[in-house]
Amino acid sequence: FTLDVSLGEDEGDETAVGVTYKSLPDDVSVGDVLLLNDGAITLRVEDVDGPRIACEVEVGGRLSDSKGINRLGGGLSARALTDKDRADIRTAAELEMDYLAVSFPRDGHDMDEARGLLDQAGGTALLVAKIERAEAVTNIEEITEASDVIMVARGDLGVELGYAEVPGVQKTIIRVGRDMNRIVITATQMMESMIREPIPTRAEVSDVANAVIDGTDAVMLSAETAIGKFPVKVVQAMANACIAAEKQRVTTHSRHRMDDYFTRIDEAVAMATMYTANHMDVKAIVALTESGSTALWMSRIRSGIPIYAFTRNEGTRRRVALYRGVYPIAFDVVHTAPEAVFSSACKELLNRELVEPGDVVLFTEGMKTGVAGGTNTLKILQVLEP
Repeated sequence: FTLDVSLGEDEGDETAVGVTYKSLPDDVSVGDVLLLNDGAITLRVEDVDGPRIACEVEVGGRLSDSKGINRLGGGLSARALTDKDRADIRTAAELEMDYLAVSFPRDGHDMDEARGLLDQAGGTALLVAKIERAEAVTNIEEITEASDVIMVARGDLGVELGYAEVPGVQKTIIRVGRDMNRIVITATQMMESMIREPIPTRAEVSDVANAVIDGTDAVMLSAETAIGKFPVKVVQAMANACIAAEKQRVTTHSRHRMDDYFTRIDEAVAMATMYTANHMDVKAIVALTESGSTALWMSRIRSGIPIYAFTRNEGTRRRVALYRGVYPIAFDVVHTAPEAVFSSACKELLNRELVEPGDVVLFTEGMKTGVAGGTNTLKILQVLEP
């Protein structure tokens, strides 16, 4: 079977097909294993002759249009952003998207390029780095540093690394993300059987639960809801698995960052809040926030106590909904009298039946209300009768 970059993208038959990635012959050598269609088809390179790559078919199958090609072990030189990606970034900025995912980044430069294009277009979306390439695992710290969110995209990652490597790599990515105060999403084939079946396998439930126990902020469905027979049931099943996992003690206590030295006042207040939450009988944490940063830092520390992000900014409310253990509540602190802020916030919690009179609440705010990064105060207060 031949992969031929000289053929058009719509040309081909059972003996040869065209490839849109024109540098492929330069990236492969005799003996390399190429994986098509998410690893469903396996080819071994036997010869490279100009634009043609002759391969032995080790695992055959049906090949349709626009399927991906991976090299086992990684090593393809393609950059992350295509011309279409660049156009899509501009569109995302125009639509004021909250999150923008970048596929196949190799290193931090790919994420920097995406952020530069987003900034030029006037966008404020948070960038999600989809970890799908072997090179991305090697460069995970610099990619995480350049991103706002990390996604463990296990489909292509498993194709490039081999499926046996994915569980260990997943744990590493989650740990790095949390250590660097980034949001982590775990995705792909989490409840794959529910594309056809009404209940998940026990292995799938364990997979979801282990991601939660490891510290992921979100678990994500794809084919299960896109083409599956039971889209509502699979969401319910995943939610049930998450809730059960979060009842385990290991998910409610953490000493992460307790020995760190902080240079930002708002970050130090957030960490002090979570230390207190883990050492007192506290019912809720209320964070008055403009940008959501305080809530993000708090969410990196496990406590099992809900964090309520009170903010007037609709965009911030949408964004923090992805943070683990954080629940956004609309609250206009700017137009609330300073002496009435806590009582107004408590009234909101009481109306939602989230606290009761007598409960202890941790309350963080800034002296300058309505200013991002201004959190400098932690109060330990008791909810009074309304």
